[in-house]
Amino acid sequence: MHRPVAPPAPAAAPRLLAVLAAALLLLLSVAPPAGAADSPSACALRGTTGWTDEGHDTDYSSFQRPVGTVQVGMVFVDFPDARATEAPGETSAQITPGADWLWYASYGRTWLSIEQHQWWARMPRTSTDYGFARGLTHETHEAYIKDAVAAADPYVDFSRYAMVYVVPTRNAAAVSFTPTYVYEPGTEGVVADGRRITWAVTFGQDMWHWGPGLVAHETAHTFGLPDLYAFAAAGLPGGDAHRFVGGWDVMGLIDGRGAQFFAWHSWKLGWTGDGQVACRAAKGSDTVYLTAVEYGSGTKMAVIRTGPTTAYVVESRRGVHADAGSCSTGALIYRVDASVRTGQGPIRVMDAKPVATPAVGCRPLDDAPFWAGESFTDVAAGVRIDVLAADGYGETVRVTKS
Repeated sequence: MHRPVAPPAPAAAPRLLAVLAAALLLLLSVAPPAGAADSPSACALRGTTGWTDEGHDTDYSSFQRPVGTVQVGMVFVDFPDARATEAPGETSAQITPGADWLWYASYGRTWLSIEQHQWWARMPRTSTDYGFARGLTHETHEAYIKDAVAAADPYVDFSRYAMVYVVPTRNAAAVSFTPTYVYEPGTEGVVADGRRITWAVTFGQDMWHWGPGLVAHETAHTFGLPDLYAFAAAGLPGGDAHRFVGGWDVMGLIDGRGAQFFAWHSWKLGWTGDGQVACRAAKGSDTVYLTAVEYGSGTKMAVIRTGPTTAYVVESRRGVHADAGSCSTGALIYRVDASVRTGQGPIRVMDAKPVATPAVGCRPLDDAPFWAGESFTDVAAGVRIDVLAADGYGETVRVTKS
């Protein structure tokens, strides 16, 4: 998204074993910090872009809070030139698993309660009239949502939803991609049944490619997260749109091999608590045991603040849950800059093996994690990160700021 366009509980046993193992290792094998760690708030960066960025201070007058149950109304549309020939349930089956995906990725802290209104509402204009082929502005996107809501309104009580998913028939090839809509304060917006539609995701034909991670990606824009892929390279011959973070976060490559949210994002969204963050803002060193981000408990990341809007983060990644297809595991290190706009690289992963050829089926940065015995240094920033040890559930790291 860029500004103009805007279950049952999982089995507890594996997580419990992971947490117990991590706690035991912490007690038995991790040295105490070499200096008192700073308060986590000292590492919470302030956003400066005025929109979606990596700042901790999300503007919840525009974006929705990402903790708890999010009520979503799902409506289905077809067009005079692209009439549905499939049942709505066939199409929604591409989307609804995204609720489970997000539930697991948020450690059970966010649940999308999607109410499906399974009939086709006919749009008043042809599918080619809505501007997807030309690239949407905020206004043309809002007009599409307004038509969809009006077409479904006789059968749907929109007073129940601040957020709507608009799902087109598979026959509407012109509705090609999936943008997110965020209401622009002070404008007319979209109102139905006395309720303003503040957020919406309008799905396109790419939903048949991306899978359930698409729901998490687009819905997370309504939570205030930026895009981590490169806008400038997207769609350009030879341009790598995923040169910043590869497939390590669903806000980058949606179907990446390790698409679990970065620990930084989990903290920003409130899924990871301050007590799970080791912060180093002043000169000093800390030795920390990091439990892999795929598990909910334990310390999730160590942050070294390097400037008013910048920091380095190290977290542990393992090939489970959303990262089950990972090409490599270990300590993932990345640089955050909350002054960088969405699509321009606000997070950049550091590659432990920049000259290595990725394995078959893997892409650059898929082998980025650092292993035990390896280290990362940014001399100019006064940062050093040493990976001291690893086990099945995480890494022991030493972070130093000089």
